[in-house]
Amino acid sequence: MTPISFDVATSVPSAVAVVGRFVGADLGAFGPAGGLRSELAALRGFEGKVGDSFVRTEGDVVEILVGAGERTSFASTEARRAAATVTRAAGKARAVAIDLRGATSTELPSARLAQAVVEGVVGAAYRFERYRSEKADAVLERVVLVVDDGDVDETAAGAQRGRAVSEAVNMVRDLTNTGPGDLTPTRFADHWVSVADAVGAAIVVLDEDRITDERLGGLLGVARGSNEPPRLVKMTYEPDDATAHLASDGKVPTVVLVGKGITFDSGGLSLKPPDGMIGMKGDMSGAAVVLATVSACRDLNIGVRVIGIAPVTENMPGGRAQKPGDVLTVRNGKTIEVLNTDAEGRLVLADGLVLAAEQEPDAIIDLATLTGACVVALGTRVAGVMGNDSHVLGDLEAAASRAGEAIWRLPLPRDYRKDIDSDIADMKNIGKPRQAGTLVAALLLEEFVDDWPWAHLDIAGPADSDDEHFEIRKGGTGFGVRTLLEFLDAFRPVGEAGARRADHVEAGW
Repeated sequence: MTPISFDVATSVPSAVAVVGRFVGADLGAFGPAGGLRSELAALRGFEGKVGDSFVRTEGDVVEILVGAGERTSFASTEARRAAATVTRAAGKARAVAIDLRGATSTELPSARLAQAVVEGVVGAAYRFERYRSEKADAVLERVVLVVDDGDVDETAAGAQRGRAVSEAVNMVRDLTNTGPGDLTPTRFADHWVSVADAVGAAIVVLDEDRITDERLGGLLGVARGSNEPPRLVKMTYEPDDATAHLASDGKVPTVVLVGKGITFDSGGLSLKPPDGMIGMKGDMSGAAVVLATVSACRDLNIGVRVIGIAPVTENMPGGRAQKPGDVLTVRNGKTIEVLNTDAEGRLVLADGLVLAAEQEPDAIIDLATLTGACVVALGTRVAGVMGNDSHVLGDLEAAASRAGEAIWRLPLPRDYRKDIDSDIADMKNIGKPRQAGTLVAALLLEEFVDDWPWAHLDIAGPADSDDEHFEIRKGGTGFGVRTLLEFLDAFRPVGEAGARRADHVEAGW
């Protein structure tokens, strides 16, 4: 897919002109050809709602009218979706000019507006064609953002940020859509190395022998059934300028991101039914989001240290596979009785979270396509978020709102902790059948963060889409990248990380 170039101008230079209109606004004439009457657009059903579009051709000039929604509620999400509508409505146009001058009167700053527009255009233009014998020709190649003279610099900066974020999102989409035979644990780890080298980040990869030496029993247990050896990857971004983010003691804050990296999940000996295996190539989405997020930090000048950790393996039913009844010992010495080998994500994340806690960070965030129960509860467009720290949870919610990604806070009821009590080990890896599966899984994860400020994002629903809407295409979505980058960009430590334990959430009844 050819990258789309984005330029900023103060007049409309293109033969394809795009203008947005808010609900209830007078449509009047628009574009270089002009002459469009509101009656004609209304006759075709145009109301100005987000997703509305009207295309008019006069000679060599194509004019596209897109809905921007209600002026009073116009924000990044509406701008992103309107821009995605432009991409879809532009047809075979190779260049479009999007007139943003009508949106500058809203409360959305120019840089934010430009970022959202770029994200919408690039998101909707995404195609995954690795396995197609005939590749589709790239259509949209150039977008000109038309603004007033005083908004040029901010718009250019916002467009550049939108490009960096979009490239990170599309990295996740590409990885999630890749077949599991082509994205084995070894190849996935190799991709981490290539990306780290490209962006100037430090990278460490543990092979099976090192994983054994480091006592990562959860990861080793899940990996036993596969012929593909596991990997543990750690990628570290050090900021060039952290002066605005320094803690009270002058130290650079550290945020650790942990991603579930199951490159294919058969369920192990607790084998999934055939339909349940479809899409399980995407069970590494959490790890892909972590990789892409860390890779974008330098381009976005993130001012905190960011460490990405991913335990990577397949979950297969081979002759050496772990069995229901086996007991695994995680790196911190805690033991887990495995009663369902298809509840494997929490086993590998346990080791990843222990490694994260050893960094003594200001915050830990893990992402995982962890539970079908979260999809039942929240559907396919909303992620569940749980954690032990009110500041981290609140910051994540605010970041998700700015990013236009829907997350919903769920409780961690202490009364449910007994549901994972084991008769023979410290805990078991499942709770009661068909009861609070998402919450119980998070309670198990909490056992491995050693009281450091922590949040868990269950992205099982929105990590993949089986339909298309606005900037979302079928397949991997890259959900979580925008939220994490917003979180990291705004992150400020609240006192010492250890002192923040007093602010932990004490959910329960």
